[in-house]
Amino acid sequence: MGRHSRKGPATTGGDTEALADADAGAGREGVRPGPGSGRRRKSADAPTGTDGHAPFQHTGHVRGGHPEQREPGGGWGTGPQQTVPRRAQQTGARPLVPGPRREFVEAFDAPPAPPAPRGPSAPPAPPADPDGSVGERDEQPSSGDTGAPASAKSARGRTITGIAAAAVTTVLAVVVAGQVAHDDGGADTARSAGVDRDGTDGASRSDDRSTPKPAQVKPLSYAEKMAKAYPLAPKLHGSGKFETVPGSAKAPGRGHRYRYRIDVEKGLGLDAGLFARAVQETLNDDRSWAHDGAMTFERISSGDPDFVITLASPGTTGDWCRKSGLDTTVDNVSCDSAATERVMINAYRWAQGSSTFGPDKLFAYRRMLINHEVGHRLGHNHVSCGTQGALAPVMQQQTKSLDIDGIKCRPNPWVYPVS
Repeated sequence: MGRHSRKGPATTGGDTEALADADAGAGREGVRPGPGSGRRRKSADAPTGTDGHAPFQHTGHVRGGHPEQREPGGGWGTGPQQTVPRRAQQTGARPLVPGPRREFVEAFDAPPAPPAPRGPSAPPAPPADPDGSVGERDEQPSSGDTGAPASAKSARGRTITGIAAAAVTTVLAVVVAGQVAHDDGGADTARSAGVDRDGTDGASRSDDRSTPKPAQVKPLSYAEKMAKAYPLAPKLHGSGKFETVPGSAKAPGRGHRYRYRIDVEKGLGLDAGLFARAVQETLNDDRSWAHDGAMTFERISSGDPDFVITLASPGTTGDWCRKSGLDTTVDNVSCDSAATERVMINAYRWAQGSSTFGPDKLFAYRRMLINHEVGHRLGHNHVSCGTQGALAPVMQQQTKSLDIDGIKCRPNPWVYPVS
């Protein structure tokens, strides 16, 4: 765009006729000049300036074949038209190049001009193009701004641009502040929110609460463990190697003292301590063989015992019972291997019980196992129930059946039960 056009001096000499022709054609379309070479010619009689250059002639002609455009406004337009002194025209002095318009200089010092009042008939301004840049929206005047001065338009554009710049600056400040707060572990955020965690007034709610303790599982009691079934396969055949349960338990009563040791087959996964406690408490119960001070039992883990109460897998139990001519594989039962030192307790029956007692009488069944097999070691043989509905004798084979010869009895773990 031709925004840096110059105004030359007044024409002289032979140019007077050309100007006269131009005046004569006023009101109609100007005569289109002939094509030129793109250069301006100098008149031979044109006066030379003090700097050795002649002023431009025929300022009404075109430059480079394009008509000169004079647009109102713009950053560096022609500015206010000033009359060139006649003396400067005659002497050929170079005219002053117009500088920036005064309103652009004053706009940076003066406050923004209020928007021009709109008449009642002014149509509403069209919506701004959301895809256009800020500068494009500033330069496109609305229909209601046709009468506003250029300085008001420019001030409004600068105001919108300033607002947009302030918004961008605010967003950047928030992003930077958020990043700093994140790097500082949120301490600045807590302070900006007015939370003072160093004082007692701003303490967290959790400071007033006691630290929750992890849930503690209450251990099972002895009675609960003795009433609980444990997994073990009915045809398990263990390693055949035994471990002695360490420790000892003194004989609590009077009478003849029997010393015994407890061995448990390796790899059973059963509680050996529970088994040892059950043997000691069962044998020394007044309802057992220690009734009325007839005898007492002491557990040892070293020295020479009178017998060894052994907890073993079904397969290992069968191996040791076979040494005494007994077959425990039928019905998977226990035995007293009289030819050896071992009283064999079948681990499957200890862990799972029997159908004759049922799952709700495991505690009683385990006591019966101990009393029955130790009774064999003490010299007692099998005895069957003789009264319908009575408690079965402890030496009856209660694991196999409670109904013998048509007489059905009730399960019983004790030698001297309390009726």
